[in-house]
Amino acid sequence: MIDDGSGVHIDLIAGPDGRLEVRVAGRGTTLVMIASLGRSADDFDELAELVAAVGYRVVAPEPRGIRGSEPGPDDVDLRGLSDDVAAVIAHYGGPAFVLGHAFGNRVARMVATRHPTLVAGVILLGCGGAILPEPVDGRALIDVFDESLDAERHLEAVRRAFFAPGNDPAPWRDGWHPAVAQMQGRSMTDIDPDVWWRSGDARVLVVQAANDVIAPPANGEKLIGDLGNRGELRMLGGAGHAMLPEQPVQLAEMITDWLRRHG
Repeated sequence: MIDDGSGVHIDLIAGPDGRLEVRVAGRGTTLVMIASLGRSADDFDELAELVAAVGYRVVAPEPRGIRGSEPGPDDVDLRGLSDDVAAVIAHYGGPAFVLGHAFGNRVARMVATRHPTLVAGVILLGCGGAILPEPVDGRALIDVFDESLDAERHLEAVRRAFFAPGNDPAPWRDGWHPAVAQMQGRSMTDIDPDVWWRSGDARVLVVQAANDVIAPPANGEKLIGDLGNRGELRMLGGAGHAMLPEQPVQLAEMITDWLRRHG
């Protein structure tokens, strides 16, 4: 165990295809947080602190290829990424609640589908895929991984794709991992979304940001329609696709309220 000085300690555990680095905060019922496309688990640090403070253990594995998490094979698919999360849950003692942000919610849904006995419930932040972004916004999403852009153009792409009007994009100026994002994108190519779309039979909280241009709010409404009485939808104002650095307090309140009612 390693203490990184932020109130988070770091464990190194065995995954199915190599070592995984895991960020851990708090004690209590376990909530596993899965990061967005090409992003590190440290995006969750502020949210994790807020959730841990009210009696939960927050566990956030670094994606393959980031920090101490080994890359594993190039041909890993969404099933393999979900098996990483299952290994994390098993290490800390399941079942656990599983939260996924943006791309991470696809992994979370596959975990619930593939490992139902390990999952107590699913929380999805920024669901996309059914209603696509406008082309100019989709271009901005691609640009955030373009290492040839100068700092000003890159930050503008981050602002456009991820942040609500008036919110400061600087917290996500850095922390982009293009090679990891490419691996994660490839992981979905040969799997029918119908396999993971409904999160197995788990109970699901869907949080959509009102100003999300990458995963427009209608995506959440469609998913709730597909889930029926297993799903609950909450709208988060004043936030875009980034969500975590924009409205951490409101987001923590939504999450902990749902956990109290379903824990």
